[in-house]
Amino acid sequence: MRMTNKIMQNNSLYNINNNKVLQDKLSTQMSTQKKITRPSDDPVIAIRALRLRTSVSELTQFYEKNAPDAESWLTVTEKALGTGAEVITDIVKQATKGANKDLTVDDLVIITQQITNLRDEFYSTGNVDYAGRYVFTGYRTDTTLSFTEEVEGLNPQPKYSIIEQLVIGDFDTVTHVETSALDGLNKNNYTEAQYGEAQLTEQKIAKSEIHRIRLAYDDTSKDTAPTITYGGNTINTTIGTQGQIPGEDEAIYIPETGEILWGNNIYQQMEGAVETDTEIRITYEKTAWKDGDLRPEHYFACTATTKNEDGTDKVVDYNQEYLQGREESQVIEYDVGYNQKIRVNTTAREAFTHDLDRDVDDLQTAMEKLKEINATVADLKTVMSGMTETDPNYELVQNQLDAANKAFDYVRENIHNIFEGTITKMQSHLNATNLAVTDNGTRSSRLALVSNRLMEQKTTFQTLQSENEDVDISEVAIQLTSTELTYEAALMATGKIMQTSLMNYI
Repeated sequence: MRMTNKIMQNNSLYNINNNKVLQDKLSTQMSTQKKITRPSDDPVIAIRALRLRTSVSELTQFYEKNAPDAESWLTVTEKALGTGAEVITDIVKQATKGANKDLTVDDLVIITQQITNLRDEFYSTGNVDYAGRYVFTGYRTDTTLSFTEEVEGLNPQPKYSIIEQLVIGDFDTVTHVETSALDGLNKNNYTEAQYGEAQLTEQKIAKSEIHRIRLAYDDTSKDTAPTITYGGNTINTTIGTQGQIPGEDEAIYIPETGEILWGNNIYQQMEGAVETDTEIRITYEKTAWKDGDLRPEHYFACTATTKNEDGTDKVVDYNQEYLQGREESQVIEYDVGYNQKIRVNTTAREAFTHDLDRDVDDLQTAMEKLKEINATVADLKTVMSGMTETDPNYELVQNQLDAANKAFDYVRENIHNIFEGTITKMQSHLNATNLAVTDNGTRSSRLALVSNRLMEQKTTFQTLQSENEDVDISEVAIQLTSTELTYEAALMATGKIMQTSLMNYI
């Protein structure tokens, strides 16, 4: 094969250009510190880089965003539940003080007021939020757990038709002290006819045990009696007044206290007709709300009627699936890993039930009755102190005072029993709250383990990504220097070769 100068020139230029291309590649790697700049440089590295980058991006999302967000939610919940547990513990302490029979009425009033304040503090912690989302309200994170003071200024207030789904075990028994004969009696009217000796004697004061269903709310609608159904049967109730007791065959609805009182016969009839888990469905209405009342949509199947801006009714049904036995717990979960989720929320039913509120309501109602009887006793003692046995009204006042003292003893004993019962009930509420704290802490512990694993996985994948994409700077620097030397040597050799041509021999 004949080798001409032109062929030699072309070969030299080709080789020099290849060397220059390699030098450019190494220079680019040196400046970018990456093995490739486009997929075509090395398809295998490119494919692996896409996969590793996706993995690192997902792990970064899990470790740096999702996990910290979940941890913050759990921390807010933990602090709120911890506060709730402390408040209930204080209520137990106050109830223990109140169970002391040696305390005066004034002492009991103060203790009851302290318990009421603690009750309000307990439920106020249920409105705690994280980043604008209320943590105890399930999926309704934009709705407070309880009504705020703004509801008291609404006219009209929201109207709720509430359906409570109970069982026979939700019935309880309360002590009723019949003191209606003493109502309104004081030192100024003790001689009036209704308080005469024939009408008011010690025998008029009696106590009895009454079966009761305590609704979730007091101050319910006075216009419509609740509808009670079980196993296809319907029970009619009559609207009564506070202090009224039912007949043997009737059920009385007391709107002021939110109670349905049952006569012995009608209760036994229903008790014999239902199983332990038979649903007893009670439908009633509530249209008066105050600051601190728990919102029904977080607990029951209900229908809320409010007003739109144009004055028309806005009707919203909540939790209708409860009526079909499909109660949802409204669990909020965070993705914190591949196919791994952590529950972050604690629902209202787990920590903030109506029972604690209603237990305190019972104590307040009993305390109001004790204050009334105590005031009557004090007035009658004042009247007696200014009389002698020859006074024509002496026997009348003596009978009244005996009746009032008997009523006081009954009511005081009932208060003592309520305080003792409050200790037990509050311990039960405390156990439920501590259980919620434990569950929340368990999730936090699991999240900490997941976060540690995510950190390790992220480090591992970042290392793999670096090994796949990043160049060895030392090796590239050596190769670049070698390429530069080779390039310079090629230029020198080509320059010498190209100086000689056929013309030098003619």
